[in-house]
Amino acid sequence: MELRCGGMGSQTVGRRMDGDCRDGGGGSKDAGSEDYENLPTSASLSTHMTAGAMAGIMEHMVMYPVDSVKTRMQSLNPDPKAQYTSIYGALKKIVRTEGFWRPLRGLNVMVMGAGPAHAMYFGCYEKMKRTLNAVFHHHGNSHIANGIAGSMATLLHDAVMNPAEVVKQRMQMYNSPHRSALGCIRTVWRTEGLRAFYRSYTTQLTMNIPFQSIHFITYEFLQEQVNPHRGYNPQSHILSGGLAGALAAAATTPLDVCKTLLNTQENMALSLANISGRLTGMANAFRTVYQLNGLPGYFKGMQARIIYQMPSTAISWSVYEFFKYFLTKHKLENRTPY
Repeated sequence: MELRCGGMGSQTVGRRMDGDCRDGGGGSKDAGSEDYENLPTSASLSTHMTAGAMAGIMEHMVMYPVDSVKTRMQSLNPDPKAQYTSIYGALKKIVRTEGFWRPLRGLNVMVMGAGPAHAMYFGCYEKMKRTLNAVFHHHGNSHIANGIAGSMATLLHDAVMNPAEVVKQRMQMYNSPHRSALGCIRTVWRTEGLRAFYRSYTTQLTMNIPFQSIHFITYEFLQEQVNPHRGYNPQSHILSGGLAGALAAAATTPLDVCKTLLNTQENMALSLANISGRLTGMANAFRTVYQLNGLPGYFKGMQARIIYQMPSTAISWSVYEFFKYFLTKHKLENRTPY
């Protein structure tokens, strides 16, 4: 499927996702400006944000049951009834003992957070990527620029997602007292205050900034290898997104374990560590994990994390690139001003 550019008398040309035109015949082209994925001149900020919101919602909806298992497998001192050896076994046990809908508890608050968070995330990334690539590489693809753009986008994303993560993870834990997202929000607000929703924010950023840097750099590098012309190619988006997510997930698992502990404030684990009150701060979380489980504690749930992140990022990128392509094509066909 091709998009058409130009006005009266123009020839049909292939339209890349970045909005550049390619001569369908073998005409000359400026390799320097076409070797990387520009911010589309034909894609507005609203297009990036809409595509990003759809990608975030779809990603979290599809992978939420696995995310529930990951949260439980990262528990430092799980209840004997909530000890699992595999993702499939965990899901089977949860459904059998706690009900069919139990793995989906908290999904609603995650969807409400994922839409706006991913809209800002992709919108910021595309804008900063173009700006920084012009600074660092003069119309080339700079991996440093991609990493910095991903890091800056993470600041906006996590500011919205962190409260949703707190509520979601508390609802996912075994024997959680929270039956609804609204009830959980009210309880946390009443007993711990507003600060509780951002207790793990610095840890979240400490985890997600390296995660997203690795993620975006790897994705853009793989796209250069498997999709050098940067056309809309679903297979390449799925492959690049999945591998980028798996690598980033494996590298940042220790930080994710600490984040989970700060979010859930797991009572049994804190009691064993002789911690009274609330656990705060990444350094304290790292010490507590080591105190309770040693070095292996930092890698609890790593398999589940990779299995969760690999399809998550594949879904996110493929849905994002599809909606970016679809919305751009729709605007061009209807000659809607940008």
